Amino acid sequence: MNGPGTIAAPAGPLLEAPNRGPLRVERVMGTVVTIDVRDPGVDPAAADAALAYLHDIDARFSPFRPDSEVSRLARGEIREDECSTDVRHVLALCEDLRRTSDGYFDIRGHRPDGLLDPCGMVKGWAVEEASRILEAAGASDYFINAGGDVIAAGGSVPGGAWRVGIRHPREVDRLAAVLAVRDRAVATSGTYERGEHIRDPHTGRRPTGLLSLTVVGPSLAWADAYATTAFAMGLQGIGWVARHVGYGACGITGDGRVLWTADLDRLLA
Repeated sequence: MNGPGTIAAPAGPLLEAPNRGPLRVERVMGTVVTIDVRDPGVDPAAADAALAYLHDIDARFSPFRPDSEVSRLARGEIREDECSTDVRHVLALCEDLRRTSDGYFDIRGHRPDGLLDPCGMVKGWAVEEASRILEAAGASDYFINAGGDVIAAGGSVPGGAWRVGIRHPREVDRLAAVLAVRDRAVATSGTYERGEHIRDPHTGRRPTGLLSLTVVGPSLAWADAYATTAFAMGLQGIGWVARHVGYGACGITGDGRVLWTADLDRLLA
């Protein structure tokens, strides 16, 4: 899915202590997921439950696991109406976005092999659902970083914000920009470790014009999906994101320029 183009940079030590909530770092969904809760008194079991939920989603949705529902559906072993409610819901979201994006988001068109791959929607949606487990346990100041897809809820310190870095796509030790965000989701698509996996569904070729595109907005499910969609569009994708109320974009062009929509000005740290 998306490469680790966004890097959450929390303030303070990442240690579980009485004056803060649980910290968990675990590999799931083909990436590393970090859950950092800053609210003291939140039961660590909530973070464990959120990770367990993500493992369950991976087992059902991964196109790389032959026994997942998505893989079985792709092979014709089951029909869509025989899939779980979650799978049918996500497939419906994907189809809606395919229609409204003029086909630039296409779960069969992004991969060179043409196989069913809803990852452009699934990870952001799943992490957002997992965040509800934390909130039900009383968490309001936390972040989840799932391989560069970030939910930054509340702040890293009371009244503060989370600092989220956008990694430069060509210079691994450099940040292209740093955002200060509260109650926002951040997702990046681009030419990082797996840049070639995103194709323009209309041409079958790798998109041109952008090295990376970061989307910021209220929902990680849609920020993630919009980032994949807009990256497939190339330069015009930045303006396409801006047409969605509450969402902004930051793109890095092939010649190294950093472009962003007007509403991101106030978030640049």
